[in-house]
Amino acid sequence: MSRLSYAALSVGSVLPERSFEITRADLKRYADASGDQNPIHQDEAFAVSVGLPNLIAHGMYTMALAGKFITDWAGDITALQEFGVRFTKPVIVAADAPAVVIFTGSVTEMLSHNSVKVEIQAMSAGVKVLGQARAIVSCDE
Repeated sequence: MSRLSYAALSVGSVLPERSFEITRADLKRYADASGDQNPIHQDEAFAVSVGLPNLIAHGMYTMALAGKFITDWAGDITALQEFGVRFTKPVIVAADAPAVVIFTGSVTEMLSHNSVKVEIQAMSAGVKVLGQARAIVSCDE
């Protein structure tokens, strides 16, 4: 992939939609890699006992997928200069089907030094799962 061209972008430029599936096996792999062994991500009976509808994906895993959405669009992992989100709702991961998180976004500001500000939307099962999701991305001229 080639890196984004600043000259080809403008306020309102839309990023192509991208979806990611999250399975319970993904939750286990993420828990093992991150060290976050909270049972709300791996033990359905426990998750339900504390008031959740089912297992939920790690918030930081959902955030990582948003980061991948942006860096894949940018064409270069080093293009991501700033990145932040707020977690608004959990991604519910049932036993019988993967959860799907759909990412969209748009350029909201053209910045100096060939950088752009991007607003990101993340939805799962019709619910907004990330809020105030924003990134600053550097581009080629």
